[in-house]
Amino acid sequence: MKAYVFPGQGSQFKGMGQDLYQQSDKARALFDQADEILGFSLTSVMFNGTDEELKQTNVTQPAIFLHSVALALTTEPFAPDMVAGHSLGEFSALVAAGALSFDDGLKLVSQRASAMQRACELNPSTMAAILGLDDATIERICAEIEGEVIVPANYNCPGQVVISGSNEGVRIACERLKEAGAKRALPLPVGGAFHSPLMKPAREELALAIENTPFREPNCPIYQNVNALPSTDVATIKTNLIAQLTAPVRWTQSVEAMVADGATQFIECGPGKVLQGLVKKIAPSVETSGV
Repeated sequence: MKAYVFPGQGSQFKGMGQDLYQQSDKARALFDQADEILGFSLTSVMFNGTDEELKQTNVTQPAIFLHSVALALTTEPFAPDMVAGHSLGEFSALVAAGALSFDDGLKLVSQRASAMQRACELNPSTMAAILGLDDATIERICAEIEGEVIVPANYNCPGQVVISGSNEGVRIACERLKEAGAKRALPLPVGGAFHSPLMKPAREELALAIENTPFREPNCPIYQNVNALPSTDVATIKTNLIAQLTAPVRWTQSVEAMVADGATQFIECGPGKVLQGLVKKIAPSVETSGV
């Protein structure tokens, strides 16, 4: 069975999507449509922008979404048995699976990016990658830190968990996690504490937009970040999509669940190869490739 997976923030690169734009009339139409919907030339930044410009949340998220969805919708045949997306990638997966229109998906991603940026400005915060330590120890140490927001945010693969919270909370956690045996604790160059309680203002803003957006039943199950369970029910998908902003991304558990349900081939649909690497660490026996 084929599982298509869609990457999140961090997989962007200068020139992303340019080959696709030049080679496919269908993709070109989507790129031009995106520029019109957003009111600025996203494609110009994707093709010619600096690394700094591409890192801006209001550019990064729509850019990765656009590249990922354009790849999916121009792939013949695109026939997933199941889909999943890492954080932002969940929106790409929903469009690719037919649960959201391209226009509505892009508008939600743009609103999500803006809401997250505003939440970041309200509370100085950050994230860090913890390598070489088990999940339970990371969860325990984060829970023991008092007076600061600090939580596990991304369960990326065994031995790789990203933590998220206040600047001081992340600093303290990194020190304690290294003392507990973490091989590395790497601060990440991000604008704020994604997938933590500090994203609550963004969640409330996005909830209204999601509730007012028409969704359809997807063509195949989507394994959602919040609970790593498959869903085709529209109400459940919406609820989980809203909760995702303040809850951890359970990527390890999602891949394990897809494998348990019969996935033997994982195809990454979007810029870069980050998810292929994570999938191989979670399930070494499966086949991985990119579109």
